[in-house]
Amino acid sequence: MNRRQFLGSAAAVSLASAASFARAHGHADHHHHHDMQPAAASAYTAVRQTAAHCLDAGQVCLTHCLSLLTQGDTSMSDCAVAVRQMLALCGAVHDLAAQNSPLTRDAAKVCLDACKQCAKACKEHAAHHAECKACYESCLDCIKECEKLVA
Repeated sequence: MNRRQFLGSAAAVSLASAASFARAHGHADHHHHHDMQPAAASAYTAVRQTAAHCLDAGQVCLTHCLSLLTQGDTSMSDCAVAVRQMLALCGAVHDLAAQNSPLTRDAAKVCLDACKQCAKACKEHAAHHAECKACYESCLDCIKECEKLVA
C-alpha cells in the first residue's frame, strides 16, 4: 500500500469513527423535558466510558500521526495503523455497551487485543508526543476495564 492509499483509507476510517463517536455523544447535551427517572447504571458503564475516552484520545493521536505522515515522517505509520484498529473496536464496544447489548463482552475481548497493540505502538512515542502519551494511557485504562468485563 502506498502512502496516498494509506492516507486515503486512514482519512475514511477517521471520518467514520468520528461520525460514530459524534452519534454516540450527540445526545449527551440534549435535554428532554420529561419527568422520567434516569436509567439504572449498566453493567457496561465503565467499559463504555473508557472506550469513549480511547475514542477521543485516539482521534487526536491519529490526526497527529497523519499530520506527520503527510510531512514525510513515516516513523508514526505503525502507530497510525494500531490506532485505527483500536478506534474501530473501541467504537464497537462503546456502541454495544450503550445499547446494553450482550455482545459487549465478545467485542471487549477483541477490543482488549486492539488496545494492547495500540498501547504498545503509542508507548514508543509517548515520551516525545503528548498525543501518543494520552492515547497510550487511555488504552491502558480500557485494557483494565475490558479485562474486568471478560474475566
